Amino acid sequence: MKAAPGRWGAALKLSLIGAATVLAAAASVFAAPGVAGLTGAGLALIMTAIAVIDGRLLIIPNELSALALALGFLDLSLRNWSEMPAPALAALIRCAVMAMAFFGFRLGYRRLRGREGMGLGDVKLAGVAGVWLDWASLPIVVEIAALSALGFVLYRQVRARQPLDPLSKLPFGAFLAPAIWICWLLARLGN
Repeated sequence: MKAAPGRWGAALKLSLIGAATVLAAAASVFAAPGVAGLTGAGLALIMTAIAVIDGRLLIIPNELSALALALGFLDLSLRNWSEMPAPALAALIRCAVMAMAFFGFRLGYRRLRGREGMGLGDVKLAGVAGVWLDWASLPIVVEIAALSALGFVLYRQVRARQPLDPLSKLPFGAFLAPAIWICWLLARLGN
């Protein structure tokens, strides 16, 4: 009895996601030895889970966003204990600025287009980026996510040989979550 081709494709995809997650966690520990590497590995795991869930279900679970926020503040406090509360306050400000910027985009899009264009999960995930990343990395994370999402849409449309559909849904969190970890990793490799 032969296995259905769809099952092999799903198994291969799951294997690739698992391998990429293990590599990301290992890269985190390598890039930032000690506690920062362990929390970075946790960030890699959470961001992978968010990307997979948003990619399949078009939803970012609040529990995962809250876990990423809590882990980010734990990382911050463990690495900067003697300087607290200033680093936590700075992270909280970045978190609020990012969440407000994405919420403003969400409201503007709805007003202009008359329909939802971004979910609240993406807004919360933008806040997560503010906790984990510095000011210089925040525009880069948005750019990486936007360009990779655009590339995915173009690839999908070319592969399907269909024109772009402006009403099609896109799981932006599936691109923003990995971009957050990538920017975190790049910042650690730059230090």
